[in-house]
Amino acid sequence: MHSPGERLARHRHDNGFAAVVLSGGYVEAGDTGRHRVAAGDVILHQAFESHLDEIGRRGAQVLVLPLPSGLGATARGRVADPDLVARLTAVDAFAAAQALAEGFEPTMAASGSEDWPEVLARRLLADPDLSISLWAEAKGLHPGSVSRGFQQQFGVTAAAFRATARTHRALAGLDDLTLSLAQVADDCGFADQAHMTRAILRMTGSTPRQLRRMAMDPCPRGVMDPCPRGVRSVGGHGEQVTV
Repeated sequence: MHSPGERLARHRHDNGFAAVVLSGGYVEAGDTGRHRVAAGDVILHQAFESHLDEIGRRGAQVLVLPLPSGLGATARGRVADPDLVARLTAVDAFAAAQALAEGFEPTMAASGSEDWPEVLARRLLADPDLSISLWAEAKGLHPGSVSRGFQQQFGVTAAAFRATARTHRALAGLDDLTLSLAQVADDCGFADQAHMTRAILRMTGSTPRQLRRMAMDPCPRGVMDPCPRGVRSVGGHGEQVTV
């Protein structure tokens, strides 16, 4: 349970998870954009994502579950009966995660509620090669103001957000074993394979080759472990679930 007005500084999660809001609400600003969530909303976090959280006036109770499979790159959605998911969690967290996947409905933030940092974040996620200075000029904003304003909301500069988006895109690209590492680097806008390797190593602690090797292991002992035995406490989010 989070207290009203609580603020969680930007932090990273090495493992993917689903955050199901049971009551109250909060605003999350992170690698997938800015999300305003309330009871019934769900945010899906992939491995190595970072974000900060600002808890609303009513506080927030958040249930943390293993990341359900089969939901692709979706970042947020809703579940009709979050209390059912919570009850299932008491018996089997992975059964609860499966129920969440079956009842999950993707949602999008209302475009009219976005301010310019949110618009810029969405543009950078769609195009990590976007020129921030040209975007600022088109919006009539000073590049320095854009850097400061963006950092106030997201905890990082727009340039750092763009670099992170490119690295996450490369991590997803590693799943396609038909692509060479050089092709993944080129497709994701890196200068070369070495540039991509440094970025991924910085984010994950492993090289792209190591991550691919671990992904082919049925139960590796590394950061991409697909056989978790529980969900660790994640940056103070809600309830820890152990299975």
